[in-house]
Amino acid sequence: MKILVINSGSSSIKFQVIQMPDGETLCKGLIERLGEENGKIHYQSQKDDLHKTEHFKDHSAGLNAVIEMLTDKEIGVVADHAEIDAVGHRVVHGGDAFDAPVRISSNVLRTIKRLSSLAPLHNPANAIGIETAMELFPKAVQVAVFDTAFHQTIPQKAYTYAIPKELTEKHHIRVYGFHGTSHKYVSERAMEYLNGKSTNIISVHLGNGCSITAIKDGKSIEHSLGFGPSNGLIMGTRSGDIDQSVIFFLMDTFGINSKDINEILQKKSGLLGLTGYSDLRDIQREADSGNPDCILALEMTAHRIKKYIGAYATLLNGLDALIFTAGIGENSAMLREMVCSDLDFLGINIDLEKNLAVDIKKGINEFQNAESKVPLLVIPTNEELEIAKQSYSLLSAKQGRRSLKIG
Repeated sequence: MKILVINSGSSSIKFQVIQMPDGETLCKGLIERLGEENGKIHYQSQKDDLHKTEHFKDHSAGLNAVIEMLTDKEIGVVADHAEIDAVGHRVVHGGDAFDAPVRISSNVLRTIKRLSSLAPLHNPANAIGIETAMELFPKAVQVAVFDTAFHQTIPQKAYTYAIPKELTEKHHIRVYGFHGTSHKYVSERAMEYLNGKSTNIISVHLGNGCSITAIKDGKSIEHSLGFGPSNGLIMGTRSGDIDQSVIFFLMDTFGINSKDINEILQKKSGLLGLTGYSDLRDIQREADSGNPDCILALEMTAHRIKKYIGAYATLLNGLDALIFTAGIGENSAMLREMVCSDLDFLGINIDLEKNLAVDIKKGINEFQNAESKVPLLVIPTNEELEIAKQSYSLLSAKQGRRSLKIG
């Protein structure tokens, strides 16, 4: 089964064609700056590596360009778009309506659109990607895989906010969690790697957006992001945890409205607000040069992560593995060292040389020393493969039931 995985953003389309069930990536690519004159397309297959500038009017134009590349006689991976058996879509917010991947129907699409109020930057773009794919791949089965689904196992005592009950029930206000596709993928990889010995796992996803999850017996039981993807850890442009009194102070004392405060907390805070840089590589370079703001930002970031690790290890009543993943988690030896130092009371002991030698091209890397009771793992995330796996599992189960019924 050939599955096209689409991650449709507001101005971009990330895609991969994956052959299932063996999980081989036949091609992958990214279309950026949709609607702009200097749009960019990146395409990589076993046959070629293409980069060019082109204008794409909208998502439909972008996906048409994807079809052209997939079916190109020189660089393509299929003879015709009909060879794509399924299209797996990343959908950020499934609310409490979806706790597993679903085959997309008109009702499912309406629900995804309805949930846009919970993820206004993501769900509308996800819906556009679905509608466009339904039009351009009419024979393919469309499947939605939700970032929030993995966290539906969080218990009520953890997902409920201590505000009036009528508000939480009427308006569905609760912890939903995000990056679930990534956390699910790396935690399952860890359990396979450790031969099922890892029942208590903490997964740290560090990218431009950051989150941390406590996972027990393969299920999410606590998570740092909540109703929206803005609290918890310090992120590239998002503040993470903040006392709500600060918000009221800004509103009441300086007359800043809620829209502007949201803009500040979502797009002007975090590492950017602390240093003027949102890219950790820039901050590490500046810290090495003695920039006090960048040094403080790194210390604050590590401090916040360590605080969550301590809390989650307590909730799990033990720790069998600590995972670092996503762009920063996979590539920043400096931040991994800052986080994992002075945690020996949890059984965490870092090997500095192994940490510096981590090479994600080799797959899973361990960087604990011989005294460490807890494996420290760097696991490259692969959300596209996880979406393909979940799509394939859903469709295979349906086909199996259909065959059984016919027989």
